[in-house]
Amino acid sequence: AEQIKTTLESEGSIFHASGDAEIIGHILRRKKGGFVDRLKESLLEIDGAFCYVLLHDSGVYVARDRYGIRPLSIGKLSDGGYVFSSETCALNIVGATFLRDVEPGEVVYVENGKLVSEFYTDETTHAMCMMEYIYFSRPDSDIVERNVHSVRKRSGIELFKETHVDADIVIGVPDSSISAANGYAEAAKLPNEMGLIKNRYIGRTFIAPNQAMREQGVRMKISAIPSIVKDKRVILIDDSIVRGTTSKRIVSLLREAGAKEIHMRISSPPIKYPCFYGVDTTVIDDLMAHQLSIEEMRRHIGADTLAFLSDEGMIKSVGLDESYGDNCGHCMACFTGKYPTKLYDAVEDANH
Repeated sequence: AEQIKTTLESEGSIFHASGDAEIIGHILRRKKGGFVDRLKESLLEIDGAFCYVLLHDSGVYVARDRYGIRPLSIGKLSDGGYVFSSETCALNIVGATFLRDVEPGEVVYVENGKLVSEFYTDETTHAMCMMEYIYFSRPDSDIVERNVHSVRKRSGIELFKETHVDADIVIGVPDSSISAANGYAEAAKLPNEMGLIKNRYIGRTFIAPNQAMREQGVRMKISAIPSIVKDKRVILIDDSIVRGTTSKRIVSLLREAGAKEIHMRISSPPIKYPCFYGVDTTVIDDLMAHQLSIEEMRRHIGADTLAFLSDEGMIKSVGLDESYGDNCGHCMACFTGKYPTKLYDAVEDANH
């Protein structure tokens, strides 16, 4: 995106915001012909992850990148209107019926009350971001016809099969780890306790400007219940570890609350590589799993044991077969370092 933006600015474009969405408008303005043809031609110049919704005098147009990295769904209202959303749960909220997903490389718009579909390229693949299941999406959303809660629950079951240790209770870190904790506890035949409480009025801690503020944010955001965890061997389920700030603080909270043992289990593989597709993990040295071994991570976090779900266990949790493509049609670049797109100038940025 920065490469395209620099080129456009050198040609006279003036950007008013820091987001990438403005780029498509500047490219469109340089094209000739009807709007759909201009849009399709413009999209060919953009490589990476995107889902565009464009409002034009002639109507609403949506487009999805050729890799299908981010989800985009189509719904229909009872009055005949159409709805486009990045999560299917939004369709349910407004009373729309899910029709289908926008396909990779597809442009969809409404003309005379009917959906019209065109493809801006035939060089497409399926590389849905695996973190959509693990963390980003709401549990009541569906991705590629797979319910997010069900995938997370299965990841907990697979995590039990791969990494179980004797314990007394299972606790999930709220909110995105609750489903995986349900699956783990069910498979282990252990009580699934609410040993951690989340303050829902505190925002995301990973965007705080410095480490001290991130740690204070975690302390304010999550608290432990001593009567639940005191003298217990705890299996602590979390969805992922990025910098380790949250994990270290939660383990400390459970220790202070009297937990006898803390066995941390992560319902995804270690995040070793940066994401260049819209996630705030572009600097490789910020990633704990890139810098440290699992044993070193365990010592840093302060848990008695630490284990992650395998790549194979993650794919198995989603439940798709190899006919969907590499990794059964999913992007797992943050785990494997194998990116579905060219990286251009992103690698240099990652090293800084």
